[in-house]
Amino acid sequence: MRLARAAGVALILGAALAVSASAQNATAFDLSIDNLMRGPELYGTPPDLVRFSDDARWVYFRWRRPGADTTSRFYRVGVGGGEPESLSTLAADTLYPQPGAWSRDRRRKAFAHRGDVWLWDAATDRRRRLTDTPAAEASVQIAPDGRTVWFVRDNNLFALSLDETLLRQVTDVRRGQPPRPAARDTAGQRGFLRGEQRRLFEAVRRPPQAPPQNPFAPRAPTDTTGPRPIWLAETQTASGWDVSPDGRWLLLTVSERAAEPRVQTMPRWVTESGYIETVDNRTKVGDEQSANRVAVIELLTGRTTWVDPGLGERRASLSGLGWSSSGRYALVRGFAADYEDRWLWAVTPESAAVRLLDRTHDSAWVGQLSSPAGWLGDRDVVWYASETSGWAHLYTAEAATGDVRVVTPAAQRFEVRLITPSPDGRRFYYHSNQAHVGEQHAYTIGADGVGAAQLTRSSGREDVVVSPDERWLAVLHSTANDPPELYVMPNRPGAAWRQITESTSEEFRRYAWRVPDLVTIPARDGAAVPARLYRPARPNGAAVIFVHGAGYLQNAHRWWSSYSREYLFHHLLAERGYVVLDLDYRASAGLGRDWRTAIYRHMGGRDLDDQVDAARWMTRELGVDSARIGIYGGSYGGFITLMAMFTTPGVFRAGAALRPVTDWAHYNHGYTAAILNEPQDDSVAYRRSSPIYFAEGLRGNLLIAHGMVDDNVNFQDAVRLVQRLIELRKENWELAVYPVEPHGFRMAESWADEYKRIFRLFELNLRTETGASH
Repeated sequence: MRLARAAGVALILGAALAVSASAQNATAFDLSIDNLMRGPELYGTPPDLVRFSDDARWVYFRWRRPGADTTSRFYRVGVGGGEPESLSTLAADTLYPQPGAWSRDRRRKAFAHRGDVWLWDAATDRRRRLTDTPAAEASVQIAPDGRTVWFVRDNNLFALSLDETLLRQVTDVRRGQPPRPAARDTAGQRGFLRGEQRRLFEAVRRPPQAPPQNPFAPRAPTDTTGPRPIWLAETQTASGWDVSPDGRWLLLTVSERAAEPRVQTMPRWVTESGYIETVDNRTKVGDEQSANRVAVIELLTGRTTWVDPGLGERRASLSGLGWSSSGRYALVRGFAADYEDRWLWAVTPESAAVRLLDRTHDSAWVGQLSSPAGWLGDRDVVWYASETSGWAHLYTAEAATGDVRVVTPAAQRFEVRLITPSPDGRRFYYHSNQAHVGEQHAYTIGADGVGAAQLTRSSGREDVVVSPDERWLAVLHSTANDPPELYVMPNRPGAAWRQITESTSEEFRRYAWRVPDLVTIPARDGAAVPARLYRPARPNGAAVIFVHGAGYLQNAHRWWSSYSREYLFHHLLAERGYVVLDLDYRASAGLGRDWRTAIYRHMGGRDLDDQVDAARWMTRELGVDSARIGIYGGSYGGFITLMAMFTTPGVFRAGAALRPVTDWAHYNHGYTAAILNEPQDDSVAYRRSSPIYFAEGLRGNLLIAHGMVDDNVNFQDAVRLVQRLIELRKENWELAVYPVEPHGFRMAESWADEYKRIFRLFELNLRTETGASH
């Protein structure tokens, strides 16, 4: 029986190779798994790390020029024209712009580079190194007048006066309990003895004179001109430093680590030593978690006041987000430990009094698009994003009054992300899908909500970097069948752009890569689920559904997919006659708050329903054989595949679960607790969301593939599920392990092995009526 099955597999793969060879002759392109899984070796390495020079004359970027570079290196190109110029390692290290802090007149910028502090001067267009120490310096700030630079070294704040070339330590952070003054017992038995000692002994009444202090000592013990000690507990670490513009106050974020967390250890199996080695990985959901507090410190006196926003017993983690340009207010953001609230407060430094500027509440959990916030230009105005309306939009609030202004039209159904205020605070730049849910473009709008304009308009996606003088835009543009390329254009709506890079190989450009159709699938609850559809020229009656990972991610769109190898693989499936469908199922990004939170307390519920509804739609609308549908995906997609194979009998004949979560109680805290609460408090949510509890329902054929050094979804997830399948006496499954691979594979050989197994699974079980039967 097994020999016959193996022979059948060999015949199927032989036929696949024959068709691949035929396609190769027709297109002069090798549409084989080995070739497709080369990844960037085939489709190129797009440019990234795009930044303008501080004088806005150059665009710097990292790139691998096809046919010229063996690895990525840094390039630059003039904004006004010219070809990309390759930089030596030394030149890249010297010239590549670093993020930093600007003086108010934008004539000086201070920044950290390789652990030292540097200064860029607009008058000379030169960098100047300010420190050269073994210690790492970070958290660099510059005074509004550009005359003082602050930075953190060895967990303390330093101030460097550029006029006097004077370096001064501003804080003295210590751990432990502050020393208590010696107790003076004046009552009872001890008081009696003290009084008798003074009456009896001249030496006690008048102790000997202390020897003179060494006048050349570094600092006299009685000197009061130094920084006052700031005492932190042994469990606390300073993690965020923000100095007020006048240098008087410090907004300090302090991390309080969990008392006794248990960290998962991860074995490494293939090592240089030949021994199994282990590394610490992470805690699991529901374990004790670290949290942040925020203090306002008067630097002259060392007086420390902890910010208390009045939450009572409500557990929350706070972070300082900096000072208004006037220094009258600090901005503090808080997230509730149960993930249902995000707050923004303006804090007055003298008293640490707080004013609530915004509370974003969600009965499920507050999403990441409600996180961005900051100060706007030289006004005491806070900008922030919030999903309060059901869609992520941009708002401002007056720190003095709490008055709120809606900047982008909150009632409209699009999402705002990647928000950047202009240096003068008069405008915002942001990215949005408002033109089309499957596109993302750059926009600008006045801080008063007036003068909105779409800056980029091509089909697909544009990621834009604005030059420091706001005259130019560097644009990374991609379409569904073309990876991102770099363009430069003037900063005005609809301006012509100039292409800088061509990253794809000549081999890649020989094939006519298709643009998948964007379709909508009617769900059982009336929702319209976006999807990408690959239609085969010669359908074989079978279909495959691909499930993207991450849960909160968008893949049914018009730009180059982050699942690039899967995109290429779907061409092979379509060439073999499979219909391929790729859904933005419930919980995917780009579709608003209600879509995002549809999986609250039940992953594998409505998100899985969308896959099942899509399978039935393909049968009804595309003539797909309902007995010949497969499903596959990685990470969250692997989890959905398991739930599909275990809980929807008869819908999917075969499934490939790649690096899947099998039990959410074993995943990390930040992601899981937001959606399912904590397992000790909501066991129902975990039981109905974890595939391991439904493994007895396996009917079709299942492939599980997992890297053994996966530091995201630990290999233990696969091991525990395998043991469960063994105990249930299931036979129609197999496990493929990859000993040196983390969550995202690194070796082309591993990619190729995994996808050959996926292809074999589908060919054997879906290809024909005979193969699909038992």
